[in-house]
Order: sequence, then structure tokens, then C-alpha cells
Amino acid sequence: MSYDQQPGHDWQQTGFGPESGPPRELPEEEIYRLERPVPQLLTYYLLSALTSVIFFPLVFPPLFFKYRTMRYRFDEEGVSMRWGLLFRREVNLTYARIQDIHLSSNFIERWLGLAKVQLQTASGSAMAEMTIEGLPQYEAIRNFLYEKVKGERRRQQGGAEPGAPPVPEGAAVLDAGTAEKLVAALEAVAARLEQLQDQQPGSTSPPAEDAPGPAPPPGPQEDPPASRPEEERRSWPES
Repeated sequence: MSYDQQPGHDWQQTGFGPESGPPRELPEEEIYRLERPVPQLLTYYLLSALTSVIFFPLVFPPLFFKYRTMRYRFDEEGVSMRWGLLFRREVNLTYARIQDIHLSSNFIERWLGLAKVQLQTASGSAMAEMTIEGLPQYEAIRNFLYEKVKGERRRQQGGAEPGAPPVPEGAAVLDAGTAEKLVAALEAVAARLEQLQDQQPGSTSPPAEDAPGPAPPPGPQEDPPASRPEEERRSWPES
């Protein structure tokens, strides 16, 4: 029996897991129940504040209240995080907004069995939009978020196959019924264009029967009496 399977052992509460680290997979129900960081996060804050030496009284109190008020919530829509006593802050991210997921940990965090899960969005900021810390199930959380993000992207693509190319952000996605109607309309337009092409000049279509024929060339016309010579007008017999 492995270390994390021994009866009565709860590495989630202690934060000190087996040498291979926390398990990579957890049921979704277990992740949905994660709300507060483990006490090892307060130990990490204390050791980090000690490095500031003379500024310890100013650095540690905000970290202490952050640990005491930090809450997480995982659900079907996304993940949220809130903390703060006097100045309360809350960050909500839907799975559709998450672009990148990173794990980071320093020496002290690894010694305490902790790591940071950093979530980045398309906001253009170089810093993470949300940093999940104080949870020893960091690898399981990362894998859980990866699956949720992939599932959300497949849903936005209208149930496309996993190997299909991703749809760019902001592009319109057509469902099957709309795509069929669009194809039928394009086929009708193509058929009409073929009919118009057949009726162009040079085709063998017979001319219409009522079409007027070409007008005859104008014949020689007599000059009006006013334009004839004076002698010819005088020779006319008087009535």
C-alpha cells in the first residue's frame, strides 16, 4: 500500500505528500469541495516575510489576513478566488476565458508540498489573471482545468472532432442546420449563374419572333419645292 493510501493518512490536510508529489487525478467532486488553502501556505508566507528582515512587521500582516480570508470556488462554469479584509478583492474566470495554465514553485514551496497554478487570459497582461496557491492538489487542479478548457472549446466549435483545427477567438460558429441551408443557397446561386452564362452572345438560342427587324436604309428623297431652282418653279402650269 502506497503512502497516500494508508488508512488515516490525509495528505490534503498536512500538505506533505509522498515523494512523487500529490496525485495527478482527482474526481471532480473532490475538486469542487476545495475552498480554503492548507496551513502550509501560512508557513510559506511567514518564511517569505522573514526574508524582509526589518520590514517583517509591515510585510507579514497583509499576508496573514490574505491567508485567513482566501476562498476558492470551482464549479461547472469556471473558477473564482476572493480574499481581503478591509480591501476585498475577487477574481472570476470562466473556462472559456482561460488561455494558458502554468505551474510554478520555488524551493520552499516544493519543501512544503505546494505550488502555484497560474491562469492567464487573452487580456494582454504579462502577469497571471489568477494564481491558485495553498492547495497541494495542484497537479490535479491543473489537469482538471485543462479538461474543462478543452471541453469548452469543443462546445464552442459545435461539437467538432478533437483533431479539428481550433476556431479563432471571435469567429462565428455555424451549427449543422445553418450550414446545410447555406450550402443549398450557394448551389442555387451557382445554378443561376450557369443559366446566365448560357444566355450570353454567341449561344445557339433562337431569336424572338416579335423582335423588330433591321430598319431599311433611307432612300433618295425629293427636295421640297422651296429648295428647287427658280426656273423649275416658273415652268409649272398655272391652275
